[in-house]
Amino acid sequence: MPAAARVDPKTYFSPEEWAPLARRSPWKGPALVAHAWAVILAAGAMAVAWPITIPLAIAIIGARQLGLAILMHDAAHGALHPDLKVNDWVGNHLTTGDLKAYRPYHLGHHKYAQQPEDPDLGLSAPFPITRVSLRRKVVRDLTGQTYYKLKWSGLVKRISQRKPGEPLWPILKDAVVRRRRFLGGMVATVALTAPFGLWWVWPVLWLAPQATWLPMITRLRNIAEHACVAQGEPDPLRHARSTHANILERAFLAPYWVNYHCEHHMFMHVPCYNLPRTQRLLKQKGAFQAMLSAKSYVEVLRLASSRPERLAAAA
Repeated sequence: MPAAARVDPKTYFSPEEWAPLARRSPWKGPALVAHAWAVILAAGAMAVAWPITIPLAIAIIGARQLGLAILMHDAAHGALHPDLKVNDWVGNHLTTGDLKAYRPYHLGHHKYAQQPEDPDLGLSAPFPITRVSLRRKVVRDLTGQTYYKLKWSGLVKRISQRKPGEPLWPILKDAVVRRRRFLGGMVATVALTAPFGLWWVWPVLWLAPQATWLPMITRLRNIAEHACVAQGEPDPLRHARSTHANILERAFLAPYWVNYHCEHHMFMHVPCYNLPRTQRLLKQKGAFQAMLSAKSYVEVLRLASSRPERLAAAA
């Protein structure tokens, strides 16, 4: 199968317009990473000082956990810093992802966007679904079921299916190696907070957001980006959807301009902080009308959950 069609920047931009859009700042990307961690620490401090705010802190921290993943995603495109070594170091060590494993996977998604070889096609293929099905998925996300299935069910299954006499230690050793960053963060945080009677900070203010809010908003973000996009879509302006996000959605659902997803697929090396300017220029040139977009996340979710119940039952 041939790769998905690409957009030549020269189609829409003069060299003078394109240069600042594609330029990678040596400080903006790292500053965004620092911002994400600062917000996480501030939300955690708020929850420690006023425990009644813990639910709010969980939503804030979960959104910034997604934000760190988004910034790691920018690093996968070499867009976090102009020096690739610095870019990769920041993406690997100061975000929450494994850049080495993620980069080839994600670039495959861009190469074959909405084509049969797209490794992310399964995320968009089932849509539209019914409202009941969407509610079930959200409930599974918010109750930690999705997190357990993705992160831990494989290990539990592997342990339970051991052959008689098969030692447990190699399985546990492999699990520790695969989760060394997760476990290292847990040990370090508990070691720092437990002497002050705050042993609960890591499970409540890191694990709980990671296991509940983060899976839900990751799902909603995925839906907004690619749900109800035709498989094999030939138009590169319609491989992904951009969704308008208000101030609350940017805080709790779509941080760091991730909602400008059509622009990102059109020009995947443009840093996230330049995507709003990219959209403004495309609007000025009359190109935005042909791009796939939505006026709100509510609009996209209505479309993605528009399958009638009777049709689902018949299927």
